[in-house]
Amino acid sequence: MNTSQDGEQRYDVVVVGGGAAGLSGALTLGRARRSAVVVDAGEPRNAPAEGVHGHLGREGVDPRELLAVGRSEVRRYGGEFRDALAMAVERCDDGGFRVVLDDGGAVRGGRLLVATGLADELPEVPGLAALWGRDVLHCPYCHGWEVRDQPIGVLATGPLAVRQALLWRQWSDDVTYFRHTGPEPDEEQWEQLAARGVAVVEGEVTALETTADGRLSGVRTAGGTAVRCRALAVAPRFTARVGFLAPLGLEPAEQEMGGHVIGSALAVDASGATSVPGVWAAGNAVQLTEQVVGAAAAGARAAAAVNADLVAEETRRAVAARRGPFSPESERAVCERVLGARRHGL
Repeated sequence: MNTSQDGEQRYDVVVVGGGAAGLSGALTLGRARRSAVVVDAGEPRNAPAEGVHGHLGREGVDPRELLAVGRSEVRRYGGEFRDALAMAVERCDDGGFRVVLDDGGAVRGGRLLVATGLADELPEVPGLAALWGRDVLHCPYCHGWEVRDQPIGVLATGPLAVRQALLWRQWSDDVTYFRHTGPEPDEEQWEQLAARGVAVVEGEVTALETTADGRLSGVRTAGGTAVRCRALAVAPRFTARVGFLAPLGLEPAEQEMGGHVIGSALAVDASGATSVPGVWAAGNAVQLTEQVVGAAAAGARAAAAVNADLVAEETRRAVAARRGPFSPESERAVCERVLGARRHGL
């Protein structure tokens, strides 16, 4: 890390986002002896959840504990943190990037790794948002075990709702499908729901009922029907939090599942590289349905690609510098001379 003429700190890489993908990327970069700063506003998407699941070796860990441990590990390898929100990104004259922050400052980096995650756009049902991540859920692989064998409701808002209900049926034989604003199931879907013993309730859901300690106890429809529920599965629209990249011309694209749009995310190649040279992305900003362990793996892969790109640039510069002044030695002679010096401990 160094300081530019205007006093702003410059790093090899600026990592935007301090969740699993961002921290994993920063850890990989630190171990590659790269200077990196993680810009993070401290608002993790999974903060309401009681635990992280499906993460081998860390099953059930509190989300904030996982991030705290991750930050400690990043710092161990020289990584730094800036507790702020990225507002915009500018391309610098040297080819790097300047990230403008909401605290009035900015940081610079030769490369940019975006791991800002996504925002959940929830159905507009009174009381639903307050229970999000606790009793209002979207991922059975993240939360299904915790509500197994209990009454589970599925709130239909789109064409994938029947598929969602059949999936949640794996965790409980007491599943209710609330038609709400979802489309009418076709004949095959009606047969599937009936065959699996999924009850169907017509009418829009207008209220969620809770216990004295604030946990979900039931769902009520506009017609007055009340159904006991311990968990309610919903399908939010997922939107990658990448608006700050607009100055670079990077915009999220629609992402589909089962032929239906579920939200928008950044398009990247297998390494995590975006269409803008020098910018990589990983985690939920790229793959909307990624779980924590997958996001961490994606962050590590993208960071390795970033490091390889930096190595290639440094090598090009070294070759160009060597070709500058005339050298009477052949390239092979130089390499042999260096090897000989190392053998003799020079």
